[in-house]
Amino acid sequence: MFCCIRNCFDGLGFTSTSVPRKEINPILLDNTHMGHEVVIVKNGHRICGTGGALASAPLVQSKSYFEVKVQQSGIWGVGIATENADLNSAPGGNDQESWVLCSDSTMRHGKEELQKIAETIQEGDVLGISYDHIELNFFLNGKPINNPITGIRGTVYPALYVDDGAILDIVLDNFHHPMPMGFEKIMIEQSLL
Repeated sequence: MFCCIRNCFDGLGFTSTSVPRKEINPILLDNTHMGHEVVIVKNGHRICGTGGALASAPLVQSKSYFEVKVQQSGIWGVGIATENADLNSAPGGNDQESWVLCSDSTMRHGKEELQKIAETIQEGDVLGISYDHIELNFFLNGKPINNPITGIRGTVYPALYVDDGAILDIVLDNFHHPMPMGFEKIMIEQSLL
């Protein structure tokens, strides 16, 4: 009897028309690679507090894509970083290990402003991030920003930074907008083989 009840909660049923269980994406924000004052909630998909966090899987495939939704405004940065990035400050881009688009519409790396985009990013907007090991590109609500960052070296991970009340959600599948042509959601290295 207990197994039947458990199967019901697990999404298994008694007929062939049962709804299959949704596969859970094992990639999430990594609580072992986050700043000291960062809080990760919503099953590893939401960041708040002060500082940054990396995702639990590196961008190993040739063309990867993920999204970030700005749930609440504040100071924030989204992009990619190595495991050696400073995750105790925001908005990122404060070292040689992170490349981010920030809440003030600037792209930063190595404590320098690389470029400023014309678009203003607001609460509720969705940022798409694509990386092909040559260029890091950003999309605002499905539209390309067309200001790539190049010259990135090393193994990188999705990186989110927050401060001053900002709340960000990382979206790793079931995207809000279509992925750029040829790009895929982030895959774990074993699934590439």
